[in-house]
Amino acid sequence: MFERFFPDEWVESAYSIDYEGYFEAGYRGLIFDIDNTLVPHGADADERAIKLFERLKEIGFDICLLSNNKKPRVERFNKDINVKYIFKAGKPYSKNYYVASMMTRTSTKSTLVIGDQLFTDIYGGKLAGIHTILVNPIDKKEDLQVRLKRLLERPVMMFYKHSLKEMAAQMPRNRKPETKAARRFFKKRGKHFSVSEHRARIDRLFKSRYI
Repeated sequence: MFERFFPDEWVESAYSIDYEGYFEAGYRGLIFDIDNTLVPHGADADERAIKLFERLKEIGFDICLLSNNKKPRVERFNKDINVKYIFKAGKPYSKNYYVASMMTRTSTKSTLVIGDQLFTDIYGGKLAGIHTILVNPIDKKEDLQVRLKRLLERPVMMFYKHSLKEMAAQMPRNRKPETKAARRFFKKRGKHFSVSEHRARIDRLFKSRYI
């Protein structure tokens, strides 16, 4: 039941993703949420965000911001970023995920979705058949609607964490993972996680969320 909301991957931050590795793997488009994914809620693009987008453009990615916010908010963030964007996107409905893929001249199979909310960013990306990456929210200060969503996310994240631990438990200790999904999950810059390392990483990620 909860699997439909599970991200394909879960990392600490949008700033810790190995974008070069994804580009080498054939990904060419990036779809980003804004608030609490790239900056605190309502904030302008800061130096870190600006440098990230400069780096992504240099790598060769085509990028689209996909936000449920209104046009002035999205335009204000984008003024120093200068990428494509869609405002009032209606996430998690999949329509504008497809539109974003067309805007970035990529297919859904060569695009990544990066966001901090399961029921909007991640679920919408999965409905569109796009690889999804969940990041931890940047700021604890969120409006009531989002805080309620965080409470609903809690049981999903508990089941998701359990599924990750099951995967770790099934991993042979002296062999490389046999499936592509498992290899991607246990691989860290060419070095495979041990089971204990992987469980520690899961615990660290889970504890870092404040839902």
